Amino acid sequence: MLRVVMMTNTYLPHVGGVARSVESFSEALRAMGHEVMVVAPEFPGMDEEETGVVRVPAIQRFNGSDFSVRLPVPGLLTDPLDRFHPDIIHAHHPFLLGDTALRVASGRGLPLVFTHHTLYEEYTHYVSSESDAIKRFVVDLSTGYANLCDHVIAPSQSVAALLQQRGVVTPITVVPTGVDVVRFTRGSGHDLRPELGIPTDAFVVGHIGRLAPEKNLMFLTRVVAAFLKARPEAWFVVAGTGPLEEEMKAYFGAAGVLDRVRFPGILKGGDLANAYCCMDVFAFASQSETQGIVLVEAMAAGVPVVAVDANGVREVVQDGVNGRKLVMEDQDTFCAALDWIASLAPEGRATLARNARKTAEGMSIAASTERLAAVYGSVIKKKAVWDVPEEGLWQGAMRSIKAEWHILGNLAHAAGSAFSASAAPGASATSGASASSAVSAELAIVDSEALEGRPA
Repeated sequence: MLRVVMMTNTYLPHVGGVARSVESFSEALRAMGHEVMVVAPEFPGMDEEETGVVRVPAIQRFNGSDFSVRLPVPGLLTDPLDRFHPDIIHAHHPFLLGDTALRVASGRGLPLVFTHHTLYEEYTHYVSSESDAIKRFVVDLSTGYANLCDHVIAPSQSVAALLQQRGVVTPITVVPTGVDVVRFTRGSGHDLRPELGIPTDAFVVGHIGRLAPEKNLMFLTRVVAAFLKARPEAWFVVAGTGPLEEEMKAYFGAAGVLDRVRFPGILKGGDLANAYCCMDVFAFASQSETQGIVLVEAMAAGVPVVAVDANGVREVVQDGVNGRKLVMEDQDTFCAALDWIASLAPEGRATLARNARKTAEGMSIAASTERLAAVYGSVIKKKAVWDVPEEGLWQGAMRSIKAEWHILGNLAHAAGSAFSASAAPGASATSGASASSAVSAELAIVDSEALEGRPA
C-alpha cells in the first residue's frame, strides 16, 4: 500500500482539467487500496464533509477569476503530514503549492513527482502586455521545476517530447488522465435533443469546453457556421461558458444559423454524458492542450472526432479510423471532414463509433492509474537506494534550506533569462520592473487553470 500526498492549486468544486485529474486519480488509487491525501486551497462552495483533503487558506476569486490562491501559513501542514506519514509527494503545479510540495519532499527526504498538466505559455495573453517575456518566464520556470523533481509525468507523448526539447533531464513517463469510460457509454442523446429543441433526425456537431481564445474557437465558429449553411439538417451544440460566448453567438447570428445552435452552458454528471451522446461528431480546433480528455470522453460515447493535429490530438485521433485528423488549420478542409462523416452510410458511421469506443477503452482511468502507481513504486524504490536521508533535526533543517535555495534560484533564473532579452540596452535583468513582472507572472499564471476549466 502506498501513501500519496497530492498538492494542487485547483480542486473541487472548481471545474478544470487539473482538478478532474487529481480527483480521478485519487479515487482510483483509493479503490486500489492506496491512501491519498489531497492538499488544495479553499474554494467557495467546497464540501464541508469531504474526507482525505486538507484545505489551506486562500485568497478567493484571485484577479477577478474563479480561482483561489493559497496564503503562506507556516507549519499548517506539519501535523496532517505527520499523521499521514507519506511515502511520496505528487505536485500538480510548478508554483505556489508546487513550491510547498518541493519544501515538504526535501524536508522529509521524500521523492517528488510532478505532472506537467498545462502549457502555461498559451495563457499569458490574459495577464501581461510583455507577452514574449512572460512566455519565456513561465517556460523556464516550469522546466526548472521539473528538473528539481525525481520524476515527471507527461499527459501525452507530444508533451513529453516538448519537455525534453526544453531541457528537462528528469526521467519522464507518459501517463494520460484516464476517463471513466462506462460513465459516458451510459448517456442518452434521446433525452437531451428534445430538451434542446433539436430534431431527432438532425445531424449534430458538438463541442464541449471553455469558450476562450486559446481554444481556437472563433476558427471553429467560422467552420461550423459554413457547415450549417451548407447543410440545413445540421445543428451545433456547444457546452461550456467563457469570454467568447457572446462573440460566437453574434457570428452565428450574422451568418443566419443561430436558430440551429444551442449553448446549454456547463453540464455535469448525467447531463454531460447525454450531451456527448446527442452528437454525431465532435469538433475540436484547440492547439493549446496537453492531452485530449474531451476527445476521449466523446469517443467513449461512440462519437467520432474531427480535430486539427496538435498536442493531445495526435495520440487519440486516427484519421479515417475513429474520426478525421487534419494536418493543417484550414476552414474548407475542416468543413469537408465534417461533410465526409455526415455523408457516410449508417454502416460507415457505426464503424467509426466502434473504433472510437475501442480507442477510449485503451485510455481508461483504471489503466492510467495502474501505470501511475507503478511510477510511484519505482521512484520510491530508487529514492530509497540512492538518496537515503540522514536522521536528525540538523539534517532536516539543511534539506529545507536547500529546497528554499532551489526555489529562489529557479525563480531568479527564469526571471533573468526571460526579461534580459526584453530589457533596454544596459538595463539589468534583475531590475525592479523585471522582478515585479516575474512575481506578477508567477501569481497570474495560476489563472490558467481557471481559464482552462471545462465542464466535468
